[in-house]
Amino acid sequence: MSRASSAFVRPFAELGSSDLGEVGGKNASLGEMIRALQDSGVRVPDGFATTSHAYRRFLEENDLEAPIRKVLEEMDAGDISLSKAGERIREMILGGTFSEALAAAIREAYRELSQTAGKEAVDVAVRSSATAEDLPDASFAGQQDSFLNVTGEEDLLETCRRCYASLFTDRAIDYRRSRDFDHMEVALSVGVQRMVRSDQASAGVIFTLDPDGGFPGVVVITSAWGLGEAVVQGTISPDQFLVFKALLEREDRVPILERELGSKEEKVVYRKEGGSESVPT
Repeated sequence: MSRASSAFVRPFAELGSSDLGEVGGKNASLGEMIRALQDSGVRVPDGFATTSHAYRRFLEENDLEAPIRKVLEEMDAGDISLSKAGERIREMILGGTFSEALAAAIREAYRELSQTAGKEAVDVAVRSSATAEDLPDASFAGQQDSFLNVTGEEDLLETCRRCYASLFTDRAIDYRRSRDFDHMEVALSVGVQRMVRSDQASAGVIFTLDPDGGFPGVVVITSAWGLGEAVVQGTISPDQFLVFKALLEREDRVPILERELGSKEEKVVYRKEGGSESVPT
């Protein structure tokens, strides 16, 4: 990674929990996984993250901070609704442009990732990861947008801009306002990660302990056909398995304690023109 890229872009392999304020919890956790698990043979798709500095530079170069604050003040005063405020701010951000330096940093990181994948333009997932240096315990999960099967430099830059705009979705604004967070203290890091073609098979989510009761002796797996987005978003009824860890190495025992097969009526797959779509199974 060149010096020009370092302020705006960080490869996952360099990230860890200490980078939470710069790249958000999602991207910092991906970095931790790559660093901690690669020597054990656990493969985590590679990628990079744009930094909070890149987001703030984007606002600065497009003179957006003052207009955004003005709209938020109008909302707080009751002059406009939350939904109208969000719509206006998202339009402002989507109308912004990347400076040559910022665009070059993202392009360079994407080219390096494509080269590593052995492709001219690798298909990537582009995910939003909100961050606030002074709010380490705040959770912004699920409030911003993510995009799948993004290919090519121009599409990537446009998708990064859409991620920036999603920092002001109605639900994100409402979350911060309900907790008295300063909207302008929160930044947006974009995670760009190689895709796995699970749309040709299946994907899902694994919890390494019981997410309801916290019991550490089990693994909970939810899965379905296609990309894992339908499972994560809760838009389908997936399969679910409860696995007892202590029996995993016992050849004379079956470690699956419970099995519930869902209807899996739809699956998320690659769309030919880019992006993803839901189709019947």
